[in-house]
Amino acid sequence: MTLAFDNLVDADIAKPARYLGNELGAVHKPWTEAEVRWVLTYPEVYEVGASNLGHIILYNIINAQPQQLCDRTYLPAPDLSAKLRSTNTPLFALESKRSLLDFDILGFSLSYELGATNILEMLSLANIPLTWQERDAGDYPLIFAGGQTATSNPEPYADFFDFIALGDGEELLPEIGLVIKEAKAAGLSKAKLLLDLAQVPGVYVPRFYKMAQDGSVHPTNPEVPKRILRRVATPIPAYSIGLVPFIETVHDRLTVEIRRGCTRGCRFCQPGMLTRPATDVEPDKVVDAITKGMRATGYNEFSLLSLSCSDYLALPAVGMEIKNRLQEENISLSLPSQRVDRFDDNIADIIGGLRKSGLTFAPEAGTQRMRDVVNKGLTNEELLRGIQTAVARGWSKVKLYFMIGLPGETDVDVAGIAETVRWLRRECSQLSSKRLNFNITISNFTPKPHTPFQWHSVSTSEFRRKQNLLREEFRRIKGVKINYTDVRISAMEDFVGRGDRRLAPVVKRAWELGAGMDSWWENLDKAYGAWSQAIAEADLTWKYRQVEDGEWNIFLDADTATSIEDATDAPLPWDHINTGIDKQWLKEDLQRALDAATVPDCAFDGCSHCGVCGTDFGHNIVVKPPAIPKFAGHYKPNQHKEQKIRMWFGKVAEMGLISHLDLVRLFDRAIRRAALPISFTGGYHPGPKISIANALSLGITSNGEIVDFELTEDMDVEEFRTRLEAQLPDNLPIYKVEDIDLKSSNASRLMDKAEYLITVQSEEDIDAAWSQWIDAIKNSQEILWEKFTKSGNKKVVNLCDRLFSLSLESETDNQAVIRFTGSCRNDGTNLSPDNFVYMLEQIAKIEFQLLNVHRQQLILN
Repeated sequence: MTLAFDNLVDADIAKPARYLGNELGAVHKPWTEAEVRWVLTYPEVYEVGASNLGHIILYNIINAQPQQLCDRTYLPAPDLSAKLRSTNTPLFALESKRSLLDFDILGFSLSYELGATNILEMLSLANIPLTWQERDAGDYPLIFAGGQTATSNPEPYADFFDFIALGDGEELLPEIGLVIKEAKAAGLSKAKLLLDLAQVPGVYVPRFYKMAQDGSVHPTNPEVPKRILRRVATPIPAYSIGLVPFIETVHDRLTVEIRRGCTRGCRFCQPGMLTRPATDVEPDKVVDAITKGMRATGYNEFSLLSLSCSDYLALPAVGMEIKNRLQEENISLSLPSQRVDRFDDNIADIIGGLRKSGLTFAPEAGTQRMRDVVNKGLTNEELLRGIQTAVARGWSKVKLYFMIGLPGETDVDVAGIAETVRWLRRECSQLSSKRLNFNITISNFTPKPHTPFQWHSVSTSEFRRKQNLLREEFRRIKGVKINYTDVRISAMEDFVGRGDRRLAPVVKRAWELGAGMDSWWENLDKAYGAWSQAIAEADLTWKYRQVEDGEWNIFLDADTATSIEDATDAPLPWDHINTGIDKQWLKEDLQRALDAATVPDCAFDGCSHCGVCGTDFGHNIVVKPPAIPKFAGHYKPNQHKEQKIRMWFGKVAEMGLISHLDLVRLFDRAIRRAALPISFTGGYHPGPKISIANALSLGITSNGEIVDFELTEDMDVEEFRTRLEAQLPDNLPIYKVEDIDLKSSNASRLMDKAEYLITVQSEEDIDAAWSQWIDAIKNSQEILWEKFTKSGNKKVVNLCDRLFSLSLESETDNQAVIRFTGSCRNDGTNLSPDNFVYMLEQIAKIEFQLLNVHRQQLILN
């Protein structure tokens, strides 16, 4: 069932372009030709989900399968959620605008311990029962989850999903699709279909397993495996090229994966354990994907993604090759957190330039001893050398990540964080006339399943004490901005992340009490209260108190602590998930942590015998780095002006829901994709010389917008039109293109008037008096309106002086279509549709509602 989308998403909804489903890269496959219909969702607001690389890759891969269709949906913002509930409208997929109930399978990414409440919110909005037990009674889509949290410990969420996809999805999801296709053709029941799915490596079906009294999980059906294998896939950069949202997203750039997995062996790091072995992407495939992707998307920034980009040995060569190829296109490169020990002049060259991206490093601990305990593999000398390189190459601000609450940590180690910052600044003071500033994030260590520290416990009271210690230490250091993670969030992450099936009712109740992920940031007290109440109602407060107080610290004296052997031999709720990491190896690595003994990176220094490498998971693949090309220099903006082109265009249908800033970004990207020779401004942030005459308010459509382009070389205007038209959405039509004098003023300065067609409606029943009101406005000499200037002063304006023509186009008893031409100048002399409605209300002495606004044309001097 296709929903009445226009009635749901309009200008009253914040950022309505989130929900259009027609971005560049969106796939619209014929509904009737698909045999398996998917919806993939990242259970966060659009800005987060639509820019998630894994979400983009899987969306592209499923849509590449014959007879399979994949749409998307995201967590609606609170305003749309309220509208869906008040109108009893189910949550819909963006591309098809169909209810989620119409699809065969609905997949969620679960990448954060507290994220399940958002999934429950979306299921509720879709009118889908929350648990698999409730869904068995009806005809509902299959509900599954994937992602890091789902793979590491799915047990707290087992009741909510028909199955869990463990590990990488690039090969697994198409296999799942084929099983569903065959099951539909054979008319299998859901139970038989799920039993078939349970035979697919990487598919965990919770209903076929039962939790024992000790928390361990065992199969109840002899046809399913005792342990479920995590899937591993090779990265395919070509599938990274896809969605280009209209609105600005969290990661508003092209992102390409260069290395999957990490073998550094940091003992606190779950992603590093869950993504082994490490696989490098061939350098030529990375270069090809970035080069094609930048031209296909129009982005002006790209990111190379890996858990540890610096361990991709080809990074300097790949980055330099791309930088050189795209030198003339004002492109910048950003990298996620890097290894400071591998930051050198080559890396500085590829991320430097006019638009330097920020530098982020993660020393994690403030002393060498603690870095050895966590197996960070970073010495003080390497840390200093990397920071000194950054300062010498022009960076004056560096972001650093540290953790507190690590196993074996003392107050000396905590204070060492501040001492490290003092030392780095002191040692770098002679390298630059600018003070080295730091943006520091202090997070609270949270033990994670499948890591050597999975048996450790943390203490909320200790977190608070150590944060206060750091605040006192940093109080005397200037130029340092510090962000602390709230200890209540960390405690809840730990409680849920290492829980078992008893937590499903807690998660559900927390959602009922309003504990969505967004509430952690908007109202942390409310979210914490919701989780606390849910825990209390489940009679699990005793267990949460153990987490808050630190039930067992592996670094305590032997006389007061449980032995390591006793504690680590106990079954864990996630032991049935086969990640490839040998549990015995984790125990041994825990002992090495006690001894502050480090383990080398097995991708470069020999096998560490963790258990991963073999037939099921493969082996590390490290690509030999190619030679680094000679640096061709940083981008220099081409400010030459050879030609000026003026274009008249429209914003029709759903394009009226694109904001002015989004339209500016859309033109920038379209110009890049069309490879048009646009001129740039100068300065530190050069931008394309694209000047839109006037900003339309959100929700207003138009047939008469104007934009000016300045080009660095002369070209035929029809060729310009053809190339640009091919890169614009259908509902952004081009009406006319003209070559104008290079020295002429921009249309924004020449604007004088604007003609509008508006639909207004009376708030009450009236006699047909529209003609009289229109005539009365025409004959009025003065209708005064008060406005406030930017300085806050009140100003009285005679709106009649700003009205030039007026006519009644059509009318009913309480509704009329009116055409008017009014002032529209950049000095603020305007007659907006709202101004006109005010004039009408002053004449008629009743209130009106502005139903629709369409701008017919802009009139220039």
